[in-house]
Amino acid sequence: MELEVVQGDITAQDVDAVVNAANRAMRGGGGVDGAIHRAGGPEVLEDCRRRFPHGLETGRARWTTAGRMPARWVIHVVGPNHNRGERDSTLLTSCYANALTVADELGATSIAFPLISAGSYGWPFDDAVAAAVDTLRATPTQVASARLIAYDARAHDAIAQRLSA
Repeated sequence: MELEVVQGDITAQDVDAVVNAANRAMRGGGGVDGAIHRAGGPEVLEDCRRRFPHGLETGRARWTTAGRMPARWVIHVVGPNHNRGERDSTLLTSCYANALTVADELGATSIAFPLISAGSYGWPFDDAVAAAVDTLRATPTQVASARLIAYDARAHDAIAQRLSA
């Protein structure tokens, strides 16, 4: 799989699937989750309500329509909330691996990921970068192209450095 870093807006990526760093309720929220729900429109929320009436567990991955975004699907994952004591790194790495499994089930060949749990959930930044890059590199998949979408220059540079290591 080709793995690259792009600084920009995850909702504008022309890929088969974008990954949403969702909350357990799967009803929209702040950060990436809020941006995806705003860009995708009400179709994303309606699909979440219909398909996941009880939300989603930490570490799991499921898909919905992408609504009005260029992507076809949103793959929702719930990362661990480090600020609330969820410190098991396997929950974080399983988000990436499980998202690739869902992408394979959908037949997606291109996917865009945010840095999961690195924002309001407070996962230590350098560890979040390592978990993303290392897990995506190590997970067998049929996905041909994966992008890590960096929200700012700091994230872009940290991801690029890890990719070149």
